[in-house]
Amino acid sequence: MTETEFLTRSSALLARIEEAVEATGVEADIERKGDGILELEFDNGSKIVINSQTPMRQIWVAAKSGGFHFECKEDVWLDTRSGEVLFETLSRVITEQSGERVRLSAS
Repeated sequence: MTETEFLTRSSALLARIEEAVEATGVEADIERKGDGILELEFDNGSKIVINSQTPMRQIWVAAKSGGFHFECKEDVWLDTRSGEVLFETLSRVITEQSGERVRLSAS
């Protein structure tokens, strides 16, 4: 994937994540921090940061439970270690940090 393709895909992905989180109704402040960074802050003060890593062509997620790196394989963003799908990981870590059961949909 070229840098231009990655930037287009990652920007669209961050927008989808933002929309998906808002659709759940979870109590979180959602903020774009420049190009390629999305930050979720919960009532308990904890944060999840999702950002695009252009040189690596990856999406990185920083959460209380750890850091996760995702690569696009056949239009699916998969964790480079576990193979878990990005939206599954986000559902899990948002649930852990918010205390609210959250199930994000990629569509």
